[in-house]
Amino acid sequence: MTAIIYTLVVTHITIISVTLFLHRGQAHRGIQFHPVLEHFMRAWLWLTTGMVTKQWVAIHRRHHRSSDVAGDPHSPHVFGIWTVFFKGAWLYHVASRDKQMIAQYGVGTPDDWVETMIYSKHSRLGILLMLIFNVAVFGGWGLAIWLVQMIWIPLWAAGVINGLAHWVGYRNGQTRDHSRNLVPFGIIVGGEELHNNHHMDPASPRLSLKWWEFDIGWMYLKLFCLLRLAKL
Repeated sequence: MTAIIYTLVVTHITIISVTLFLHRGQAHRGIQFHPVLEHFMRAWLWLTTGMVTKQWVAIHRRHHRSSDVAGDPHSPHVFGIWTVFFKGAWLYHVASRDKQMIAQYGVGTPDDWVETMIYSKHSRLGILLMLIFNVAVFGGWGLAIWLVQMIWIPLWAAGVINGLAHWVGYRNGQTRDHSRNLVPFGIIVGGEELHNNHHMDPASPRLSLKWWEFDIGWMYLKLFCLLRLAKL
């Protein structure tokens, strides 16, 4: 039971770090975080995903620039729904190798010493350290927990949000792309399920629009603002 609770907690922290720091904060500049909280999320993503901030931000901004048409790094209407759902992480990897695109769209992301010399230069070291920690604490189950952590973002973000959220669901408004809201409660993927709402107003850090929609990422953000750990 302890291992299950631990897995649910650590994967949830990863999802919240992606939606608040990478997406709403870095890609769309809708939030400013206290340096302590920001660095915690940066370190956590290094340990649990191996993703490089500048690459993630650039790929996402490019997605908005050419959403669901040629040039979109991961549209199901360009590559096919099953390709994006099952190979979304591979599409992300391919896009991350486009150095010109990363330089153009990744402007404004952290470029301090720890980002340059550790997080970006040794992006796989963090997930190795997480594996060592999990195995040291949980033994053989630690490997299983680590594998769940490794597929969490490729499954939910790269597969479900980039794929299904541009394929099925309901819409609150018209956009130039095929974005959809998967469900009216954004909990599992931190609020990202309300994807059509996001594409209607990408700069807004709040992803819920209707009174009956719930964005758990927004709830955390309001709490952080109350604690003076973030500001809009």
